[in-house]
Amino acid sequence: MTAIKHALQRDIFTPNDQRLLSIVNVCKAGKKKKNCFLCATVTTERPVQVKVVMVKKTDKGDFYKKDCIYKKQMAWELRDLTEVDAKDANKENPEFDLHFEKVYRWVASSTTEKNSFISCIWKLNQRYLRKKVEFVNVSPQLLEESVPSGESQSVAGGDEDALDDYQELSSQEEQDIEGMMEVCEYAISNAEAFAEKLSRELQVLDGANIQSIMASEKQVNILMQLLDQALAEVDNIEGKLLSYEEMLQSVKEQMDQISQSNRLIQISSTNNGKLLDEIQFLVNYMDLSKGHIKALQEGDLSSPKGIEACINASEALSQCMNVALKQGHEKLMAVKQQQHLFSELRDAFARRLTNHLNNVFVHQGHDQSSTLSQHTAELTLPKHSLLHRDLLRYAKLMEWLKNTQREKYEGLSRTYVDYMTRLYEREIKDFFEVAKIKMAGTSKDGKGKFGLHGSSGKLTGSTSSLNKLAVSSSNSRRSQSSSLLDMGNMSASDLDVADRTRFDKIFEQVLCELEPLCLAEQDFIIKFFKLQQIPTLAQAKNVDDSDGAVHSRPPSEHRHSISEKDMARMMMNKIFQSIETELNSLIALGDKIDSFNSLYMLVKMSHHVWTAENVDPASYLSTTLGNVLVTVKRNFDKCISGQIRQMEEVKISKKSKVGLLPFVTGFEEFAKLAEAIFRNAERRGDLDKAYIKLIRAVFTNVEKVANESQKTPCDVVMMENFHHIFSTLSSLKISCLEAERKDAKQKYTDHLQSYVINSLGQPLEKLNYFFEGVKARVAQGVREEEVSYQLAFNKQELRKVIKEYPGKEVKKGLDNLYKKVDKHLCEEENLLQVVWHSMQDEFIRQYKHFEGLINRCYPGSGITMEFTIRDMLEYFSSIAQSH
Repeated sequence: MTAIKHALQRDIFTPNDQRLLSIVNVCKAGKKKKNCFLCATVTTERPVQVKVVMVKKTDKGDFYKKDCIYKKQMAWELRDLTEVDAKDANKENPEFDLHFEKVYRWVASSTTEKNSFISCIWKLNQRYLRKKVEFVNVSPQLLEESVPSGESQSVAGGDEDALDDYQELSSQEEQDIEGMMEVCEYAISNAEAFAEKLSRELQVLDGANIQSIMASEKQVNILMQLLDQALAEVDNIEGKLLSYEEMLQSVKEQMDQISQSNRLIQISSTNNGKLLDEIQFLVNYMDLSKGHIKALQEGDLSSPKGIEACINASEALSQCMNVALKQGHEKLMAVKQQQHLFSELRDAFARRLTNHLNNVFVHQGHDQSSTLSQHTAELTLPKHSLLHRDLLRYAKLMEWLKNTQREKYEGLSRTYVDYMTRLYEREIKDFFEVAKIKMAGTSKDGKGKFGLHGSSGKLTGSTSSLNKLAVSSSNSRRSQSSSLLDMGNMSASDLDVADRTRFDKIFEQVLCELEPLCLAEQDFIIKFFKLQQIPTLAQAKNVDDSDGAVHSRPPSEHRHSISEKDMARMMMNKIFQSIETELNSLIALGDKIDSFNSLYMLVKMSHHVWTAENVDPASYLSTTLGNVLVTVKRNFDKCISGQIRQMEEVKISKKSKVGLLPFVTGFEEFAKLAEAIFRNAERRGDLDKAYIKLIRAVFTNVEKVANESQKTPCDVVMMENFHHIFSTLSSLKISCLEAERKDAKQKYTDHLQSYVINSLGQPLEKLNYFFEGVKARVAQGVREEEVSYQLAFNKQELRKVIKEYPGKEVKKGLDNLYKKVDKHLCEEENLLQVVWHSMQDEFIRQYKHFEGLINRCYPGSGITMEFTIRDMLEYFSSIAQSH
């Protein structure tokens, strides 16, 4: 075991600066025995580290051979050891457990090695770690300072000093020992003689050392004297240093007093500076000049200079009241007095300003109403630019009032709205009464068509009288031209054109007067009351009702929580609450006068809504006109529905020919009128939709009337009316009706062909009947050349039929046909020659068809018609010229 220990020390631990103190040969418990060594080691350098190392043999062979190679397998720090379990303290048991991060169970090769290893672990723990490691089932004898002599003592290294004094021989020492042993050849064979010799030499050396020490005693005495002198000198210096320290202590105390005094002076100076800054701050920011105080108390609010002085004083007062005071300022008596003074000045000036502006509103309202009569004779609204200009001088004061006295500000806004509402209501009502009378029309003698005085006199008519006027006017005009049924009568609609033109101009003038009035008032309200701009249209829709109309909120909602944007909208709604009602009344009047006025109103209203939205999408004007536009669009749709209903109700005479239907010519005039009105209009899409509805109704009712006609053939009614529709759509070039134009052309062509074929069956009726029978026999399977052998269709029967239609009789039959066609067709559409030429072409086609059947079914018979194609052309030409 000593040789193995020496080999492990040399090969493994010495290169790592470690000393091997104890070793035990072990194997793991419960497994196949694989021997290894547990080694207790310490480092040679401080601080000392204690480890337990497991070493295994690396090559195969005898485990205890000296030339074996060992390798360090695992190492644990001793400070990580928590418990050592020897299994049994009374009986010899080679098993023991070491508790590191987990429990390792070992079986030692002998109990002695186990006890020696555990004892070494206990000593290392006591010496270097002082850690409380539990030693369980360990004999108390192993946990003492001394252990029994023998191998255990050699392993443990004796007492604690032996652990520290042990040192490996250096290479030089090894060489000296080897040289000495070579000189004494008997050193190995006779160890006792060698030891005796070494003892004698050691005694000689000890004697030499004693003599050397005795010789140096005198020098030691001299050295001791010098040391005594040095100590005396040190005592002398220490005494002087103490005296110096006492003197410096008094100086230090004086310097401390001076430093404390300077610090207090500096603190006092700093405090004085801060106090001066605070006083300067309060004086600079909380001092209101006497001039400003006088302006607030006695300033003239009617003159420009006085208003300017009051504005400057109010701004200075706001700055003083809004100054950001620091903590503690509000407790100062002077600050409290200034704040109280500012509050009194603010309240007094707010009351004075409120009273003055109330008087201005009342005075201006009366002045405006006194000049209202000047505008009643004309279709114009009074301008309020002078009122706005005078009031805008107080805009900054209103802003100050808004920021300081919100309740008085809101009271002023309500007062302004109340007075202006009454003023605008009177102006707008009179303005619309003038517009309604002008729409009803006046004659040159100054009286209206229905006995009402014109607009040159004083307005005395009420809304009800105007409505009666509109009803009588509309009844009179609709008797002339109020629908598509009568629009074709140009002599009756000449008056309507003039009336509609005048209505269009009046309606345009009404909108042109309202637009600048509303925009100017809204701009004034925003500037005067310092309100933010009204939000965009998308945001405004969130506030509007679901029907698209903007309604004013009740006064109870007019609180601080209401935003400024809502406030501006509410003020405009209240001031101009009568505009939408009056516009709707005017639109209803125009619709009663003539339903086609809705076309003019739709175009004009759409244009003004588009213009207003471009200026301000969320303005009151834009919103109101948008609501009215909905009403106009409904009237327009109602007008179109009315025309369609009149088409469906049309009745034709059973005794006279139909000709062009009135709603067909009426559609032409409507389309011309609508194209003139909607040229470059913004709402062209509405007209296109109306076109589609009307043209489909026209198509449907033309076919309905044609089927009901008894005097005129159905094909003639369809042909003439669809020809007129095709001509109308081709001349107007309405892009949305291109498909209907092609459809009308197709229907016209089809019914023309049908009429021609049905009419031509009569002049050669028997011949046509004969050849119909021939074609029936061929269809049944009879060969064409064998038809002549049929009894009813032989050559003799054919000759009899042909003899019945000589050229003279054919011409006579064609002349009768021309007269009948002339009776069927109307003069307005002028389709007689077109129909006659088509009949000529169809007659020639039938003639050639008959000749072909004769040649195929009666070959070589020499049978021909009694007249030729040239004769037919001459017959048609002479008949047309004769009529």
